[in-house]
Amino acid sequence: MTLRTALNDFKRHRGADDVVPGELRTTTGTFAGDGDRLVHVDDDGSLRDYSYPLAGLGGIDRSRFGVGETWLDGGADQRYLGDTGVVETIHDVDGYRVRQRDLTVGRVHVTRFDCEGDAPAAPVLRAYVGFAPEGRESGISHLVHDGAVEAYHRREHDYVGVSTELGDVRGQVPERFPELVGDDPVAFPRETETERYEDAVMTGDLLLEAPVEDGGVTLVTLLAERDETTREEALARVSDAVETYDSASALERAGERRRDWPVPASPPAETVVDDLRVLSLLSAPNGARIAGPDFDPFYVGSGGYGYTWFRDDAEIARFLLDASRTLDVDLDAWHRRSAAFYVRNQREDGSWPHRVWPGDETLAPGWANARLASGDDTDYQADQTASVAAFLARYLRACDPSDPGRIEDALARAVESVDGTLADDGLPVACQNAWEDAHGRFVHTAATFLHAYAAVVRAPVDADLREHAREQADAVLAGLDRLWTGEYYAVRERDGDLDERCDSGSLALAGALREYAAVANLDAETVDRLVTHVETTLSALRRETDAVSGLVRYEGDGWRTGPQDAEKVWTVSTAWGANAAAELGSLLDDRGDDPSEAFRRSRALLAEVTPGGSLVRNNGYLPEQLFDDGTPDSATPLGWPHALRLATVAHLAREGELAR
Repeated sequence: MTLRTALNDFKRHRGADDVVPGELRTTTGTFAGDGDRLVHVDDDGSLRDYSYPLAGLGGIDRSRFGVGETWLDGGADQRYLGDTGVVETIHDVDGYRVRQRDLTVGRVHVTRFDCEGDAPAAPVLRAYVGFAPEGRESGISHLVHDGAVEAYHRREHDYVGVSTELGDVRGQVPERFPELVGDDPVAFPRETETERYEDAVMTGDLLLEAPVEDGGVTLVTLLAERDETTREEALARVSDAVETYDSASALERAGERRRDWPVPASPPAETVVDDLRVLSLLSAPNGARIAGPDFDPFYVGSGGYGYTWFRDDAEIARFLLDASRTLDVDLDAWHRRSAAFYVRNQREDGSWPHRVWPGDETLAPGWANARLASGDDTDYQADQTASVAAFLARYLRACDPSDPGRIEDALARAVESVDGTLADDGLPVACQNAWEDAHGRFVHTAATFLHAYAAVVRAPVDADLREHAREQADAVLAGLDRLWTGEYYAVRERDGDLDERCDSGSLALAGALREYAAVANLDAETVDRLVTHVETTLSALRRETDAVSGLVRYEGDGWRTGPQDAEKVWTVSTAWGANAAAELGSLLDDRGDDPSEAFRRSRALLAEVTPGGSLVRNNGYLPEQLFDDGTPDSATPLGWPHALRLATVAHLAREGELAR
């Protein structure tokens, strides 16, 4: 995303109620991705790269396609082809149809157009593709080759080629300064008088034409780095791709072969494939996951999403580990990559930083890196380290790693780090919360500590480490008394006072206490408190309108609420509620208590994030948030609720409670 495209969006949506002007939203459209390239196919078939966090490459910044004199700008039907990553977009054009199929194969993206019905006799594909190598919008030039065009800055060279004869190629002059500061957005492609002879060459914005032959034409783009791929090699790859994917059936077959996610023989729900596909799309080759597609790299309305948070990533990894056993899907390679990624990025003090770039694992911009600077732990998110520790302990117990000693060493250092942020009263010290918008001593942070310590007790590690973790788990459980209000657990203690609002993050207590129950006896009072807490929290955070039903993030949440007075519904909170209720149901069942109401509430919340529910898009994606009128907002798809949905489906299926 360049500043020019952000300004154009700002001008188009200035004054809008349900979007933040200047962001490049993904709440419409569907993603194709593979390895470190992630391409968004919008509802009109236009393409844009969201690959920078994964690959460090800018790629396509904006695009537009047309057949003949008609631009494919209208809304279209869109879907994935079966269990593959092939995106199909069907355009109705003046009495005939254009069927568009998109597939990403490594750093190659293939788009196939096929005309069906009463199409013109000799249609021509018109393709406007604006490249932004290295995220640049200036200092770019292009070269026209036989059958392909190359746009480049310095390190990054991007290519576009076609399967038929490459016709007219015209460089598009980007917005000039008066246009940038003007009130009106600029539409592309356009005819512009060049003021200098080089204007039409010193640009990465291209308009090219190619004839549609035998009803179809294939367009290929390739992102390449100069030090890795020579020009000759890149042009050869483009030429090979347009020949290989010269038909719709070729794309479909390739989609089957390139699928990076397993498909269960008898999945308990159709969302299983949707969730695995989304989590694969958001993953770099090293296993690190971005939180979601980075729709806001200029931080217009957020702090960016195209980074790897160790909390989010580790929670996703643990949910995948648990679900894969129940669903009988082989995700061992995913688990190994996650464990290795955490071990590589652990700091000397046993903690993990706020967030990193997933592609090269370097420190990313952030606001919770207190442990990398001087000062106290107030601007540190201690739950991140606990979440990673919980996964590593679970991984050691469930899998057969080739280097268990190295993982155990990382786990021991992580426990020591968690110890350092646990106060004498059994609660974590004051730090940042999971939502990254407040400070204090949070019940969610305490829940992650409890879960981590209990998981270590169950892990095949040194007996002294297990015993120490057991003592620490007991201390955290006792410390939770300080947050008990008499009806539920307060969100936090701050400066000695309780903040008695309800917070969906506190629902992590259900899984944490169930993990603790596997290593120690829970007394009846603690279980009763958990039941009351979950019921109270689910009721307090429930929000229903004519369009949506689910849980808000916490009471009084005013972030990105736009025109509405009340909090927005969040999919991660709703899925968390479903998961917590399922965990509570199993805990009650294990004790011989009646779990029926807990499982019922789990199914009711799960229904809102599964097909037919109010919070899920037609392609199975879960946006982070939704307005009261059902308009999705923020990162789409967001990885965390997809992992929660997958884990909850697997949990309820294992208990025989998925369909009642």
